[in-house]
Amino acid sequence: MDNYSSCVAPALAAVPQATGPATGTANPAIGVRRLGQVAYEPTWDLQEQLLAETVAVKTRNRQLEGSGASPLPTPNHLLLCEHPHTYTLGKSGKPEHLLLDEVALAAHGATFHRINRGGDITYHGPGQLVGYPILDLDNFRPDIHWYLRTLEEAVIQLLAEYGLNAGRIAGLTGVWLGWEEGAPNPRKICAMGVKCSRWVTMHGFALNVCPDLGYFAHIVPCGITDKAVTSLEQELGRGVTVAEVQERLLPHLLQQLGAPAEYSAQG
Repeated sequence: MDNYSSCVAPALAAVPQATGPATGTANPAIGVRRLGQVAYEPTWDLQEQLLAETVAVKTRNRQLEGSGASPLPTPNHLLLCEHPHTYTLGKSGKPEHLLLDEVALAAHGATFHRINRGGDITYHGPGQLVGYPILDLDNFRPDIHWYLRTLEEAVIQLLAEYGLNAGRIAGLTGVWLGWEEGAPNPRKICAMGVKCSRWVTMHGFALNVCPDLGYFAHIVPCGITDKAVTSLEQELGRGVTVAEVQERLLPHLLQQLGAPAEYSAQG
């Protein structure tokens, strides 16, 4: 059975803590792939492939357990990349939240994809760090609420390194600046949307490092009309690179997930 998160989050509570792997054979190690800038469709295909391979191991494990044999460890992957100008619409999204027709999309050098994550429409492009964790949550904690709050917390901790007070807004998934109640200018800096099949995740997060924010003007981001979008570069008032942010975010992700600090780099 598939479970989908969306741009709308459950009521906020204290962030649950990792409880450790669900079984003694669980594997919390994560293989990291730095893909650079890559087109959206091949990356989606790679996610689907890795998810299918992991689900196949879990299916095989049920057969092994039925025969009394020891289960095989399932792998975990983290894809880090940038995309060319791309708009994606989740299963619960509204097509009218894309404000460009096919001709205008082509004029802006952008593509459009309907995809199987939760949430509404979002933008990916150069200068945005995109992370796709393909994790077996049975290796960590089989809880979608915990997983989303964990991704958010890693980004919040990263932004604190840059002197930014980021946080959450009740009812909305993602990471925000101006998130405090009554703040005059709430603005999203990191969007999230995931799919989970048999506790194996795909899709993930998109952190605005230094993108052209003008591309967000062509959508209603996550269907939210009354809040702005921002970037790390805009908030700091200086240049910052995706490569720098990627390497600074990675240890926060591993720590929050309870994964080993040492990870395998994959091609």
